[in-house]
Amino acid sequence: MRELIPLPGGMREALRAAYDTPPRAYHHFGHVEAVLAHFEEVARGPGWARPREAWLAVLYHDAVHVPGRRDNEARSAALAVAEIDRWLPGSGLDLAHVARLIELTARHGALEAADLGGGADGRDRALFLDCDMAILGADAAAFDAYDRAIAEEYRGAVPGWLYRLERRRFLRGLLRRPRIYLSDWFHARLDAAARDNLRRALRVRS
Repeated sequence: MRELIPLPGGMREALRAAYDTPPRAYHHFGHVEAVLAHFEEVARGPGWARPREAWLAVLYHDAVHVPGRRDNEARSAALAVAEIDRWLPGSGLDLAHVARLIELTARHGALEAADLGGGADGRDRALFLDCDMAILGADAAAFDAYDRAIAEEYRGAVPGWLYRLERRRFLRGLLRRPRIYLSDWFHARLDAAARDNLRRALRVRS
């Protein structure tokens, strides 16, 4: 992992430990590394207005993930703020901005670009959320592995019938949206592939 901000060893170890608890099929540190790759693509492309805050938000956005709970994002944001404050005092980082980015991930599939505000911060929010959702537009094999891993995470946490119902609802909702991705950059690159993947996943479930 290339560190945009040098992290103290204890901070790095605690972060990786968070992603190991509980054991996860998808939302482990490998997912963070995949999102970081998209973060780097954005950095080389349209760029970030506040790259340090966005980078830290990527690191912590799924640090707390207990399938079936509705407060994972809020708890991840709180953990990020506490850990950054503990390990990087006096850094000048906008912790509220980091927390806001993380908290927005609770509303994947329910946000429009207009909901994110204007200016540079609104643009960063759109790009950040799209980095996390880039898996939808991955090649078919990668998307299918993601879809299976999500199902594995929820197995035993919620009844199977409820998971299937909610998953179909989520996928259909994404497909109905005029834009799956909030930023122009991700929309142009991944929207068509994401729609192909979603249609295939829904056919399998029909």
